[in-house]
Amino acid sequence: MSRMLRRCVAGLVLGVGAAAALSGCGTTQDFRHVSGHQSKAAVINTQLGIAYMGENRLQLAEESLKKAIEQDPDLVLAQDAIAVLYERLGEYDKAGRHFRRAVDLDPKNSNAQNNYGAFLCRRGRVKDAEAHFRAALANPLYTQPEQAWYNWGYCAARTGDDAKAETYLRRALQYQPKFAPALFAMARLSYRQKRWLQARAYMERYQAVARNTPESLWLALRIERKLGDRDAVASYALLLKSKYPDSAETQKLLESEANGRASGQ
Repeated sequence: MSRMLRRCVAGLVLGVGAAAALSGCGTTQDFRHVSGHQSKAAVINTQLGIAYMGENRLQLAEESLKKAIEQDPDLVLAQDAIAVLYERLGEYDKAGRHFRRAVDLDPKNSNAQNNYGAFLCRRGRVKDAEAHFRAALANPLYTQPEQAWYNWGYCAARTGDDAKAETYLRRALQYQPKFAPALFAMARLSYRQKRWLQARAYMERYQAVARNTPESLWLALRIERKLGDRDAVASYALLLKSKYPDSAETQKLLESEANGRASGQ
């Protein structure tokens, strides 16, 4: 497998709270050995399909990935990639079929197991999702266990099981202390549990490794409101309004400010 394809493989990991992440590299996941003209062509088309997804050229991505599967229906990465694509397109039945095909082809493929688990969690099938996270983590050669622990923790948080969520998110951070999705999830969980100082600490760790988003700025602002730091609140409010004026979070901010003025606060 080419170095470029390995980099694409590393990025083809789904997070429960987000769409497919198609950037990043570094995995040494073992995919089925590719040989012969047809299989090599399938690898090239899979690589193209993943690249097109990263550029949001979804029609071209579908054409390339369908061609790859025609050339080699047993290529796990192609099955996994087209499943990711179909979920993005809202074609959930097709996505589910291809995710299942990927894990059936190689049950020890932790990326495929994790991606399928994340998909099932988003579809509300939490119990089924847990089995796939467990399968992903059972592989001692899995190079990105923080992904599966994070997804499992996020899934638990969605069902209101904060204790499980915290345990799994902390496991993710044990493997990768700078893993931004887990840091943000812990900040959100701590806020929900009214542990304001802990929420601030996780938010600061998140901001040290990731760019702010409307969602992160809104959470940071609310944390500082609870802690009574008016200067920090004003700073986050300014950032949110100036950088993301049309976001849903900015609308929430404006509504909260209007309500505060109306009540004389």
